[in-house]
Amino acid sequence: MADEKPDPANNFPAGYEPASVWTWDKGNGGKFANINRPISGATSEKDLPVGKHPLQLYSLATPNGVKVTVMLEELLAKGFSEAEYDAWLINIGEGDQFGSGFVGANPNSKIPALMDHSVPEPRRVFESGAILLYLAEKFGAFLPTEPKARTEALNWLFWQMGSAPYLGGGFGHFYAYAPIKIQYAIDRFAMETKRQLHVLDTHLADNQFMAGKDYSIADMAIWPWYGNVVTGTIYGESGTFLQVQEYENVIRWQKEIAEREPVKRGRMVNRPFGPKEEQLHERHDASDFELKTQDKLEAAE
Repeated sequence: MADEKPDPANNFPAGYEPASVWTWDKGNGGKFANINRPISGATSEKDLPVGKHPLQLYSLATPNGVKVTVMLEELLAKGFSEAEYDAWLINIGEGDQFGSGFVGANPNSKIPALMDHSVPEPRRVFESGAILLYLAEKFGAFLPTEPKARTEALNWLFWQMGSAPYLGGGFGHFYAYAPIKIQYAIDRFAMETKRQLHVLDTHLADNQFMAGKDYSIADMAIWPWYGNVVTGTIYGESGTFLQVQEYENVIRWQKEIAEREPVKRGRMVNRPFGPKEEQLHERHDASDFELKTQDKLEAAE
């Protein structure tokens, strides 16, 4: 019968059955166990720093963080001087996201979080998609105004917000980070990741960018996640495992966006990993890209 329970002897680990009531095993979270917990709220009193610019970003260069730094650099490159910003590193491995100041900016304790001090009462914006939409509307850029194209851009922006958890929290976690390899979980999320890549590839066969001919916040949202997948620069050997060479249109799109100078700069901001010359832990001025990358700071010590 389809509704019969699996034989516990065939479960993984063998004999495992869910308890009637779940309890938190702090030692069972894998690589990122120390940043996950079943409750919200602050664990320490820690104010957020505030720099000289109206826009204050608190983030880390994960795919979700890169979305926003790319957007800010694109706005500056387009001539919006009011988009100047301070970017502060939130080290999630050390629990910075659970400080009281950050929780005040984002009660969900996830990066990125933006504070806009250009308004009479400072305004918090959290969730990467919400930040992209907020900035697009604030500056009137990277979101089409024509109704059909605008709707298409928002379709794909929210597609990414709903789809990426299957990629990162699903496939990426079980393939690369989980403390044990579970074939069922990996197969389930690999199938969904390949389906999503095929959705993108089919769409990009007929469109230069996600919303058509114009580069938009939809591209900025999707590129840091799926662009990394098709270049094989995320989750170890996942590119080979997923046969990403099949997705030629996604690869074309990824390369076109990667060549944009604001994208190159945005990738560097709040990055504490990778080559030192590509790490800009904090960003407070455009000159920081030339003067304050981690290789230069360490050479000056």
